[in-house]
This record gives sequence, C-alpha cells and structure tokens, in this order.
Amino acid sequence: MKYRLLLYIFFSTFCFSQNDLGTWNTTNFNLKINDKWQVFAESQLRSLKFYDNFHYYEVKTGITYKIKPNFYVNSGFGNYNTYSENGNFATPIKQKEIRTWIQLVFKNPFNFMSVEHRYRAEQRFTNLGYKNRFRYRLSAKFPIFKSKEKEYFLLGWNELFFTNNEPFFERNRLFLGGGFDITKNLAIQTGYIYQFDYKINDETGRDFLNIVLLYSFDFKGEKETNLD
Repeated sequence: MKYRLLLYIFFSTFCFSQNDLGTWNTTNFNLKINDKWQVFAESQLRSLKFYDNFHYYEVKTGITYKIKPNFYVNSGFGNYNTYSENGNFATPIKQKEIRTWIQLVFKNPFNFMSVEHRYRAEQRFTNLGYKNRFRYRLSAKFPIFKSKEKEYFLLGWNELFFTNNEPFFERNRLFLGGGFDITKNLAIQTGYIYQFDYKINDETGRDFLNIVLLYSFDFKGEKETNLD
C-alpha cells in the first residue's frame, strides 16, 4: 500500500504539468560527526524538458551546528551555472555564480506531523554583478509509517525568494511529494515542483519532476539531512 501511494505521487506529476515537464535531480550526502556538528555536500542537475534540454547544475557544501534539538544554524558555499534554453548546456551561458549563505532552521514536531521554518540569506557573486537574496521556506512532513530503520512520508513545502532591490519579490517554489527509506543510509524522495519567477531570466513558470537521493552517514546512529 505504501509503495503504491508513492508510485502514485511519482506518476501524478505528469498529470499536474501544463508546460513541458522538466526534471530536477538532486544527490545529497550528509555526515553527522557528533550531536552538534554535521557536514554535507549536494549536487543538482535540471532540465527544461523530460531528461532533455539540460540547462542548470550546481554543487555545494557546508556545515550545520545544532544549537538546540529543534534549532539549527547552517552555512555553506557553492558553484551555480545557468545555460541557455535551446539545447543541453547550450551557450551562451546565462549566469555563472559563486554563492555563500547562512540560514536558520526551526522545527516544530507534532504527534501527526512536523513543521519546519527555514530562513536563508544568500550572497551571490555572479558574472552579472553582486546580488543579495533572502529566502523563507515553510515545510510540513507527514509520516505514513515509521519504525527504527524505515520511514515512509508525505512532504510539502513552499518557498519565497526576495531581494533588497525592486521589485523585491523574485520567485515562488512549491513542492508536493513523498519518500521512503531504501536502506539505513539511503532514502529517496520524489514529487512535483512548480516554480514561478518574476523578472528572472531562467525557468519562468516551470514544472519539474523532482527525484532526490539522500545518503546519510552517522557516527551516532541517527539520520538527518540538509536538503536544499
């Protein structure tokens, strides 16, 4: 039953899409060093059609410090590249970017769900000049089944993007989906992303099939991720 529900989420992304369905693939590695510190690395690859017209990739790494059980501070840096839309990594490249960020994460666990608030400030060094950006993401996770080794869940989040220059609002990103643990150290998450951009030169009003692989390694035996 649980596998059928997640397969339904996977294939229903095609029904939701009104434009060409792009793909959004993420691989995340997380290493928990101790009860306070974690390090992570992540890569993303995106296409504007179904595994075609690849136009974007990013790689990044960072560290997380747990201030309290449900309060984290996170910082990192990465390389982000956006290409033209008429082929696979077609030139001319639209934007090359080195980005740093710092963020705060608050979690509110309840009996039937957990809610997360994420606040991020980004410093963007691009070939078009320096930019600031501020992001807020509200997410909700609904466990379907959970044991000591396995978890099945539904997940939804919405993220808002702002700048310190007019028109201030840049982007809205919505995700609906779910996931489950394959092994103790590997989980998969899949779903549908809708992205609306206001006066940004890439991915305006796009639909994406999102597939995420989460590798988690923990010296203490617990699993946590820092998915972007």
